[in-house]
Amino acid sequence: MAPLSSWGPKGDEWTYDSDAKVWNLTRGEPSGFTVRTTEGPTDTSITLAPALSALVVVDMQNYFIHPRCNDHPTGLVAAERTLEVVRKCREIGVKIIWLNWGLTEDDLTSMPAATERSFASNLVTPPLDNKQARNGFGSDMGEGRGRLLMAGSWNAQLYDTLQDASKADSDIFCDKNRISGFWNGDTPLAKSLAAGGYRTLLFAGVNSDQCVLGTLADAYYRGWDCIMVEDCCATKTPGGHDVTIYNTSRGYGFVVDSKSFVDGTLQ
Repeated sequence: MAPLSSWGPKGDEWTYDSDAKVWNLTRGEPSGFTVRTTEGPTDTSITLAPALSALVVVDMQNYFIHPRCNDHPTGLVAAERTLEVVRKCREIGVKIIWLNWGLTEDDLTSMPAATERSFASNLVTPPLDNKQARNGFGSDMGEGRGRLLMAGSWNAQLYDTLQDASKADSDIFCDKNRISGFWNGDTPLAKSLAAGGYRTLLFAGVNSDQCVLGTLADAYYRGWDCIMVEDCCATKTPGGHDVTIYNTSRGYGFVVDSKSFVDGTLQ
């Protein structure tokens, strides 16, 4: 049996070298970047094309990880790891996409009940502290934090260090109004991916088992290559992070970490 096999439709296929244990996702692009996986089959690598790839950073906003809004120490660590990956992406030419909750007044009037309930739990069960008080989308959080997850508010801005690392002239900034930023083909993320011709998506952000997984799974369903950067993601759900890593490495795509990505080789 030949060591090289082809997967997927012609023109959009992957190849797999069974001797080297390398999945090639470059689709014929001349430049490839090879990274070792950290979960799934051992001694496996993936080669992606930087020109066809984007890092999607999900919900690393003040509301979710800033101490003024939330107690999320693992989220803060993930943000620091994400900075390392962002720097590497800029070095090799991978596009940076910041995907964040950013609601409009129209969103508030059309929000499904199920989604609205997820962010208004204190209307049923009072919160344990004022820091995490949830009065629903668009409510005033007080103390200068702005209205909950409304576009332009302080709580919806990127977390401090990530805000400083973002580049308005070259990065892509996408607002979302659901757990997933890819829940239909007309979302800002979907349009940006189509316009840029990106096929391989790396995922960082919070929370691993919620907005990160929701967006990653929808991308997988729509045929994109999905790579989770495991230590650039975090969640407060007990066991949620590990389950997401497990299912991604065995179903949705591949799992790497910040070190394996930074140590990757450009060919």
